[in-house]
Amino acid sequence: MLFRMGHKILIAEDDTVLRDLYIRKFSRTDNDIRTAEDGQKTLDEIAKDPPDILLLDINMPILDGGEVLAKLPPKGQRGFPVIILTNYGDLANRTRIEALGVDSFFIKKDMTIKSLVEMVEGLLR
Repeated sequence: MLFRMGHKILIAEDDTVLRDLYIRKFSRTDNDIRTAEDGQKTLDEIAKDPPDILLLDINMPILDGGEVLAKLPPKGQRGFPVIILTNYGDLANRTRIEALGVDSFFIKKDMTIKSLVEMVEGLLR
């Protein structure tokens, strides 16, 4: 079973198909799932009620994932882990995002939804 207790999961993803897939996967248990389709809405959702974990797409409108991370408190002070959702696994992007304090990377084209669930479970323990 995924998670013993409900968690607040914020999914920041502009691709409707992927966002709906993530919602379905994480809604199978007692989780509070919220979504944002752009970087500004992501920051607005965090300001309203910080999540237990943020799944953050890099390539989004208005503010990209890197810009969102830059506006959040540093990794040790923000109170929740961030998993970057990206199709770009190149060193330049990874280095830029790691410098902003990401907890983990999910490379969409190379990984399965099951591996994302395992990643989320590991960070929420």
